[in-house]
This record gives sequence, structure tokens and C-alpha cells, in this order.
Amino acid sequence: MPIIINLDVMLARRKMRLTDLSGRVGITMANLSNLKTAKARAIRFTTLEAICAALDCQPGDLIEYRPSEENAG
Repeated sequence: MPIIINLDVMLARRKMRLTDLSGRVGITMANLSNLKTAKARAIRFTTLEAICAALDCQPGDLIEYRPSEENAG
């Protein structure tokens, strides 16, 4: 999938664990884990906003588009 979720990168930069983020934003560990491992099929803007506020980052810091080789040509 060409959409890359960099939640683990931002957590490492902020020296924060997934459990800490879960407590701050009120999102279950299971949902955050699905997002972190790119198993989530969608994300609500309110969820994205809460994560960005907790991590002091922009949506583009968390979500990245990398074209796959089949889409690049």
C-alpha cells in the first residue's frame, strides 16, 4: 500500500510509548496498534487531530504517500 503511517517514528522522536499516547488521546491500544501497523483502513479527522496534538506534530508527519512501483510508471 502506498500510504505509510509513521506513528512509530513520531512516538520514538517524542520518547513516548503507545500506552502513553492511548491515555492522552483516549483511543484504545488496539486501535492505535492497528494504525501503527498500517492495518487500519481509515482514520477520523478527530482522531488524527488528537494524535497530532498529543505528539505536537502535523498530519504530514504521520501520514506519507509513497507510490508503489506499479503506480510510479
